[in-house]
Amino acid sequence: MKAIVTVVGQDKVGIVAGISKKLSDLHINIHDISQTIMEGYFTMMVLCDLSASELEFSQIKEELTEVGEDLGVKVRIQRQETFDTMHKL
Repeated sequence: MKAIVTVVGQDKVGIVAGISKKLSDLHINIHDISQTIMEGYFTMMVLCDLSASELEFSQIKEELTEVGEDLGVKVRIQRQETFDTMHKL
C-alpha cells in the first residue's frame, strides 16, 4: 500500500532527518519527496510504500504523530487512494 505523509511546522534543523529516520525504522520506503520553506514554515509531502512494514496503518499513524510531536511539527498520513480522491478536480 502507498501513502502520502505531510509535514507542516516552523522550520528548524532536523525535520527531514527525523521523519526519514522514523520511516526507515518502520520499514517504510520513500518513493518521492517534495519540500519547501514558505516564510519560515516548513512543508513536506512524501510518497511512501508501506508494504514492507509489519505495523497496521493505525500504528504507523500513531508512530508518525509521536515523532511529529517530538519535532514540533504536524504530521499526517493518508492512504494514496484517499489522498487522490480528495484532490481530484
